[in-house]
Amino acid sequence: MRTAVISFPASNCDRDAYTALHQVTGQEPVMIWHRETEIPANVDFVVVPGGFSYGDYLRSGAIAARSPIVRDLIQKAGKGLTVAGFCNGFQVLTEAGLLPGALMRNDKLKFVCKPQSLSIVNGKSRFTSAYNGQKNVVYPVAHHDGNYFADKKTLDKLEKNGQVIFKYDENINGSARNIAGITNDAGNVLGMMPHPERAVDPLHGGTDGIKLFQSVLDAAL
Repeated sequence: MRTAVISFPASNCDRDAYTALHQVTGQEPVMIWHRETEIPANVDFVVVPGGFSYGDYLRSGAIAARSPIVRDLIQKAGKGLTVAGFCNGFQVLTEAGLLPGALMRNDKLKFVCKPQSLSIVNGKSRFTSAYNGQKNVVYPVAHHDGNYFADKKTLDKLEKNGQVIFKYDENINGSARNIAGITNDAGNVLGMMPHPERAVDPLHGGTDGIKLFQSVLDAAL
């Protein structure tokens, strides 16, 4: 499986994503600068990483969502390319219209940074199948604007269609219905605030993130 990571000005988790993808696939990911205009045709999986793209000016992810490479990402995701956005990447995907809803300031207006227990709501998605019935994972969180919001109709649809993939076991930011991660209608685009790419090395506190990337690899085989 060929993978890629998109970097924006002030991305700070692009190397974490690179390391996680390299570890799981055994191949070096392609690093794509945001001013490039095309994702290589042989790429199967793209990660939009965390960080503070463009310093979170205007709204988190709003400027990055208008970068040249995102236009091609939108087109290729519409044709089935597998995409995952973590933290700021989730914000970019909502701002780009690839995922519904919005990420707002945390309800207590404080930056949250700690390991966080999550429930796997949909264990059959292309991002969770390798967990084989495991109900919970622990991923790090590190965000100030992670409060997921959508109107009731959208929230009902997400839950009914199995698009809610992860929920917080403890609501740390005010997110509607404890939602931590969702997919698009087709199931090929994932956005989540926690960081599975930071949970691939036991020296960093846990390895629960490995199976998320393994799930994507298995789905591509």
